[in-house]
Amino acid sequence: GAAMPGAGGGRRCGGVREALPALRWLPRYSLRCLQLDLVAGLSVGLTAVPQALAYAEVAGLPPQYGLYSSFVGCFVYCLLGTAKDVTLGPTAIMSLLVSSYTFHEPAYAVLLAFLSGCVQLAMALLRLGFLLDFISCPVIKGFTSAASVTISFNQVKNILGLQGIPRQFFLQVYETLRRIGETRAGDAVLGLACLAALAGLRAMKSRLPRAARAEPLAARVSYLIVWTSATARNALVVLFAGLVAYSFQVMGSQPLTLTGSIPRGLPALRLPPFSMAAPNGTVPFSTMVEDMGVGLAVVPLMGLLETIAIAKAFASQNDYRIDPNQELLAMGCANILGSFVSSYPITGSFGRTAVNAQSGVCTPAGGLVTGTLVLLSLAYLTSLFYYIPKAALAAVIISAVVPIFDAGIFRTLWRVKRLDLVPLCVTFLLCFWEVQYGIVAGVLVSGILLFYSIARPPVEVLEGDVLLVQPGSSLHFPAIEHLRDAVCSHALAASPPRSVILDCRHINSIDYTVVVGLAELLQDLRKHGLSLAFCSLQDPVLQVLLSADLEGFQHFPSREEAERCGGAESGGGEAAPFTSTSESSLPPT
Repeated sequence: GAAMPGAGGGRRCGGVREALPALRWLPRYSLRCLQLDLVAGLSVGLTAVPQALAYAEVAGLPPQYGLYSSFVGCFVYCLLGTAKDVTLGPTAIMSLLVSSYTFHEPAYAVLLAFLSGCVQLAMALLRLGFLLDFISCPVIKGFTSAASVTISFNQVKNILGLQGIPRQFFLQVYETLRRIGETRAGDAVLGLACLAALAGLRAMKSRLPRAARAEPLAARVSYLIVWTSATARNALVVLFAGLVAYSFQVMGSQPLTLTGSIPRGLPALRLPPFSMAAPNGTVPFSTMVEDMGVGLAVVPLMGLLETIAIAKAFASQNDYRIDPNQELLAMGCANILGSFVSSYPITGSFGRTAVNAQSGVCTPAGGLVTGTLVLLSLAYLTSLFYYIPKAALAAVIISAVVPIFDAGIFRTLWRVKRLDLVPLCVTFLLCFWEVQYGIVAGVLVSGILLFYSIARPPVEVLEGDVLLVQPGSSLHFPAIEHLRDAVCSHALAASPPRSVILDCRHINSIDYTVVVGLAELLQDLRKHGLSLAFCSLQDPVLQVLLSADLEGFQHFPSREEAERCGGAESGGGEAAPFTSTSESSLPPT
């Protein structure tokens, strides 16, 4: 989308820290912005309604819960969000997570929305947005690619019209292949036709040239028709499929599996369920929390990650800035308020945000139009949703999640840094078993690789009359033994044994364990009649070492001075030229 008046990048970034970013763009709001926001809001709404019905199915909830989850985020984000393009609502990935943790029980899903919102709000108030930086790109790519495969395959049963297929991925694949003979021809034909239509309209949109104002009216009108039908392709395909199903119903035969009746009207405004009625009594709050377990961390974190990744992508594309902590606040408030109208957890939607940006949205006010459209459809259109074939909604989901699969990332990492393939593959493969295991294992593997590089920094050893040892990065407590081994093995193994100069130019911080290790290293070398001198110490490190009052501690401002003194001490006149050996325990990459 082009930069629109009122969404000005530079002028806005000063005000994003205010609690209500809406106050920044409202005073500059114009009629031109209103037109653009109306068009964008309608375009997103026409995508949001069919997707909401479909994503509720992914979450294992009745279809109305998708619509209940689709409007509060639009209104809240309009006031609190800092990215003009982002739209909040149910998404494929969040729906998959919800189905993993809520046992297809709406009460669990609504409570999860409330508790996720509380976690997100607490993170915003404590400014803990930086925690998301610990989830590395390979982990995110592994998770989203696995989710794309899982969600697509989850919908194959609806395209084939199969009933009673289990939700666990491997069982699902086995059962679907075993029962492929029971496919309902009507569902399969319609589902594949819808998929083809969606793919065709998507391709048309990506190849559509811009219509210039100078072109004749007929060309501009035809451009508008093609652009509109491609942008609202989900609504068009669902509408067409619904008309087909309705015609069959009127003729008295129904070869299609329908969505079925959806309760009419807006959801009741009430507290989220802190207990749940069960056949054998009441399930108390504590048990519900225990049942959701690690989901209470995974759902809010993945929700934030999805929203902030999308916001950053579109902010850089359209040249404005976002404030991650303000995004946390908006997400938290949207989930907490949503839980009062029976919403399940929501997050930023990549597909709908792209529609918003391509429609030229000017400010977050476009969300008001989308939210209103969802409310109107809940109030007046639910009786028509009865006729929507499940196969058409399955096609909508598959066409939305297939582009999330990133096959290129495997090739890219093989070329760029092969070690990063480990967390990618661990996350990707384990997510097919259980989503949370995949994410947790991926983060753990990334963490181990990070800690390994801290514990085994590269150490360069230059051999001459004096041994020059240069660590390649800061020294933290896990690394000191590695450094001592490198120094001792080279200094004592040389013939004759050499004194050591430790070049500290790359070291900008050390801790107490390192100081203790260096004191022991000084003693080890002194026992063998050798000295250890430090050179190129940075101020913070020098202060720590001076405060520690190490016995025999000597330091020099430069390597040359240390060499002169070191060379004199060890009895050699001029220091011989150095030959380099590098000691690094990092695995080959």
